[in-house]
Amino acid sequence: MRTYKRLQIEGGCYFFTVNLANRQHNDLLVREIEALRDAFRQTRADHPFEIDAIVVLPEHLHTIWQLPPHDSDFSTRWRLIKSRFSQAIKTGEHISESRLKKGERGIWQRRFWEHLIRDDVDYARHVDYIHYNPVKHGHCARAADWQHSSFQRWVDQGIYSIDWAAADATRELSFE
Repeated sequence: MRTYKRLQIEGGCYFFTVNLANRQHNDLLVREIEALRDAFRQTRADHPFEIDAIVVLPEHLHTIWQLPPHDSDFSTRWRLIKSRFSQAIKTGEHISESRLKKGERGIWQRRFWEHLIRDDVDYARHVDYIHYNPVKHGHCARAADWQHSSFQRWVDQGIYSIDWAAADATRELSFE
């Protein structure tokens, strides 16, 4: 069995990508957005953290979290969010034999991807990546048109203009 080593920094700021197990033709996360929001709310009540930026797409999500000082346990938070969401929605998804043997549902990929934010430039690039993602995947022509995102909050704070990442302006964006 593999041992996954994760860089856990107390009070760290992290970018995450979390995927559904079945990403093809699956709109579960946006279809069940209220269950996902509830799972986040309940988990944040028990294990506080700040969500700096987030986008929920049909079959995956990206987010940046700021953990509290003296706390580095993002894995428990993700386990709770995934579990609470899974418990809140109807059954019926395909479940592999290995998941059946372990009593698991077939909703989420078992792991997630995390990246410790290194500095302000790294932070800004990941925030831009999050808010541009619905445009990148063809779900909308402008970041402002995607309702399952923190983009509007950033517009309200004066950080982005409402027309940021419009399809005709994306040539100027670089996420390299």
